[in-house]
Amino acid sequence: MLSVVDWGLRDYRDSLAAMHALVADRRAGRRPDTLVLVEHPPVVTIGVEGDDGAARASGLPVVEVERGGRATYHAPGQLVGYPIVDLEPRGRDVRRFVTDLEAALVEAIAPFGVTGGHVPGRRGVWVAGTRKIASVGIAVEGWVTYHGFALNVNLDLSPFDLFHPCGLDGPVMTSLAHETRRPVTVADVKPHIERAFRNADLRVQRTSLAVG
Repeated sequence: MLSVVDWGLRDYRDSLAAMHALVADRRAGRRPDTLVLVEHPPVVTIGVEGDDGAARASGLPVVEVERGGRATYHAPGQLVGYPIVDLEPRGRDVRRFVTDLEAALVEAIAPFGVTGGHVPGRRGVWVAGTRKIASVGIAVEGWVTYHGFALNVNLDLSPFDLFHPCGLDGPVMTSLAHETRRPVTVADVKPHIERAFRNADLRVQRTSLAVG
């Protein structure tokens, strides 16, 4: 059963240390699969694919991390999720896990009248194939996942223009508030995210039971 933990607004480096502790606990069997929900003060994180230098020149705080992907931006008004999930019962299928994660995000934004989808060759969730509303990048340690997704809800999108998020031009980024043209808050979105991820967790359990 998936456990959901809400950290509220939390410093990124502090969250990173806490996330590593959760991974250690999950690997040791001391806790179940866990989805952490959090917002971060403004920061750019750079994944293992690196950055062209624009993020470091942006004037924004920068942290290098071990997740997949390139640079992206976090700030209040963006809902970040860290699924700490054991992939052993899921066949150690990292690619399938990322696809399921994206599908859960698509499910979560649908109640707001926003249709998300995929763009071949590009990770994350897109609107109309041209506007990116959620970024996805994970890491795996001992077949336990960490890092995860960043869903743009109602944050100021202009800092994305200061670098190349995910190697793209900043204006490609969008948000739920921008797409719906009405007020949407992170608090509004959290129940839908939790429901979508619990549904995904149940689907995995049922599949495992059927195979077993």
